[in-house]
Amino acid sequence: MRLQREVEGLRTTIVVLKRQLEDREGVVGRLHILMRERIERIDRLNGTIAQLRDQNRRLDEENDRLVEMLQLPPLLGRSGEGA
Repeated sequence: MRLQREVEGLRTTIVVLKRQLEDREGVVGRLHILMRERIERIDRLNGTIAQLRDQNRRLDEENDRLVEMLQLPPLLGRSGEGA
């Protein structure tokens, strides 16, 4: 009788532990999904950053060209000036 109660108690403990393990496995699975989603978002944002850096580089180059154009002396013969 005593041994039977001990066995039942151990069975109950096993059921509880299995349930806790299943719950934790579910949490781990959800965390993996969230982590994968965050990594994908980070990758997309890194791509956006790279595009914006490239756009800024092109705009800087264009700005440099425009500054050079403003610094050039006027061409002779244009609009009747200089001749």
